[in-house]
Amino acid sequence: MRAADRWEDYRLIDCTCSEKLERWGDITLVRPDPQVIWKTEKKSPLWDRADGHYYRSDKGGGEWKFSRKLPGSWKIGYKLSGGEQLCFNIRPTGFKHTGLFPEQAVNWELMSEVIRKRRQQGREVNILNLFAYTGGATLACAAVGASVCHVDASKGMVQWARENAEASGLADKPIRWIVDDCEKFVAREIRRGRRYDGIIMDPPSYGRGPGQEVWKLEDCIYDLVELCTGALSDAPLFFLLNSYTTGLSPSVMGYIIGETVGRKFSGEISADEIGLPVESGGMVLPCGSTAMLINS
Repeated sequence: MRAADRWEDYRLIDCTCSEKLERWGDITLVRPDPQVIWKTEKKSPLWDRADGHYYRSDKGGGEWKFSRKLPGSWKIGYKLSGGEQLCFNIRPTGFKHTGLFPEQAVNWELMSEVIRKRRQQGREVNILNLFAYTGGATLACAAVGASVCHVDASKGMVQWARENAEASGLADKPIRWIVDDCEKFVAREIRRGRRYDGIIMDPPSYGRGPGQEVWKLEDCIYDLVELCTGALSDAPLFFLLNSYTTGLSPSVMGYIIGETVGRKFSGEISADEIGLPVESGGMVLPCGSTAMLINS
């Protein structure tokens, strides 16, 4: 498992009984996590003093309860290994999320390193980020000199990503902000002859596009990855596929990459879980899987 262990502004303090205790800057939050099925003793006094606690409802969804008035949003930073500083606006949403998946920092580091090497050779790098959410990967790639096309079906998420870019001092970087269905957008880019040196995909398990198109990961992912191979340049740097779907193992994702991207382009294929170190017990909490082809 690859662990995102370079954070300073984020900490996973403890996790037990289907919940995790986190520190986001100066604010502590308790959120549900279905993978935390163990029932160990709570090791931190902050469990009882958390600033916010998300409670699931038996009828679906849930709600936040706050012990004090929190700001509408607040900022945390992340410094890439090359020294580039990223900044993110954090705010609790109605679906337990905060606008950032901190475990993705392991992928930011990997992609930025590959891009940095290519840029040091004086070569341009164009990246396509699909299901791009609030832009963590977009910012990491742009910070090291890549041009990025950021695509998400949610107008609100794209706006949030733009705010993160501004907070990171990247507002003037060559980033295209696109609100669109990812599959339809890729098909149009292929017809237009646009090609990318790297593609990032972080699709949801289930969702709907702007026109209420239904997306179910297990049914759609293979065809979409295969489609995306047509949008890659002749010698792409990488193709990265991330998933939070429990039933989609790293091995399955690696096989998908191998049978699509790997059949057309050279590179090393790997697949693994990614996770977050837990301060209280020394373990690493699994937080999804990533499969990739890298040609560095």
